[in-house]
Amino acid sequence: MSEPLFKKLDHIAIVVRDTEDALKFYQGTLGLPLVLSEVIETGNVRLTHLDMGNLHLQLVEPLTDDHPLQTHLEKHGEGLHHLCFETDSVDQTLASLPNRGLKAKSDIPHDGPRGRKAGFIDADTTRGVIWEMTSD
Repeated sequence: MSEPLFKKLDHIAIVVRDTEDALKFYQGTLGLPLVLSEVIETGNVRLTHLDMGNLHLQLVEPLTDDHPLQTHLEKHGEGLHHLCFETDSVDQTLASLPNRGLKAKSDIPHDGPRGRKAGFIDADTTRGVIWEMTSD
């Protein structure tokens, strides 16, 4: 049996069309406290984190018409997009994926909130589930 690839669940990501409108439900109706909302310029996306006690709920809003998440929204609508797990090092974890029969969406980590780095595993190699990893 292999060592675990991840340390713990960091956040659950929900793709939304409009963060302010979505907050009416997630913050207003569900009562989830706002932790932070940050525009990631390099990704043309707004990431808004809400506190769920033991992890964050992340609202992901694409900010450009040509953003790949716009296609996801058109096809699937708003809802669950991915699970993100904490790892010691995104670079090292991405490099180790082929040893497990997995493939990275990109070998280069992308910018995440609070100055963190993140990377996705190609869903074609994860039984259709979108997995992300993050580290400081």
